[in-house]
Amino acid sequence: LHDMGDPTGAATHVHGSLKPDGTWMIVEPFAHDHLAANLNPVGRVYYAASTFVCTPASVSQEVGLALGAQAGEARLRKVVTGGGFKRLRRAAETPFNMVLEARP
Repeated sequence: LHDMGDPTGAATHVHGSLKPDGTWMIVEPFAHDHLAANLNPVGRVYYAASTFVCTPASVSQEVGLALGAQAGEARLRKVVTGGGFKRLRRAAETPFNMVLEARP
C-alpha cells in the first residue's frame, strides 16, 4: 500500500472483490507510528529507500498520498478502514515487516 498513489482506492477495490467472510493479508515494512521510535538501523534504511523509491512512486500517481515505507500501523489502519474494512489486526511481525489481516 505504501507505494500506491491511492491506497484507499486500492483498499476499496479489494474490499469490493472479497466475499463477506474473506480476508486480505497485507505485508508492509515494519514501522512504529512515531518518527522517534523508527530511528534505528532498519528504520534508517527504510527511510532512505522510501525517500528515493516509495514516495516518488506514489507522488507520480493520481491522488499521490505518499505514505512511504514508514507509514506505521495507525496510518495504514486509516487507509484500510477508509476502504470499507471493519477489522484490522497485526497478524505477525519481524524487525523488517508487519503482516496485517483485514476483514470486511
